[in-house]
Amino acid sequence: MDNHETPIESIELELPPPPVPVANYVPVRQVGNLAFTAGQTPTRGGLLTISGKLGRDVSIEEGQEASALAVLNCLSALQQHLGSLDRIKSIVSLTGYVASAEGFGQQPAVINGASLVLEKAFGEKGRHARAAVGVAELPGQAPVEISLIVEV
Repeated sequence: MDNHETPIESIELELPPPPVPVANYVPVRQVGNLAFTAGQTPTRGGLLTISGKLGRDVSIEEGQEASALAVLNCLSALQQHLGSLDRIKSIVSLTGYVASAEGFGQQPAVINGASLVLEKAFGEKGRHARAAVGVAELPGQAPVEISLIVEV
């Protein structure tokens, strides 16, 4: 990776434009050497790319793609806040929420889409603690929502 290439470009992915808050919150809040992202859904240009519940409307593979896009939105917000993703020392924690139909229990498989992006982009410093939580509903009928805590 050269000095002008971001960790995301090194794995041939592109960050979407930074997400714009849709309510009264900030995309990133930094406290000391920790930066916390607001929850991000799989949007591009403010539009949800997929909607519905896992186990009913959305396949596990589609959910993995959605969680990958949601984490890219988190990274885009971090890049805007930090000026560069190179300032990230480690990904501390990822919380993934999965809109789940009754009886769906494969939330960890869905959130793996986001975890794999982080590990590929950041290597060992991309390995993180994680929670994958099934929920009844997410904003706008999003299938997943991701938030990160990173050390800077």
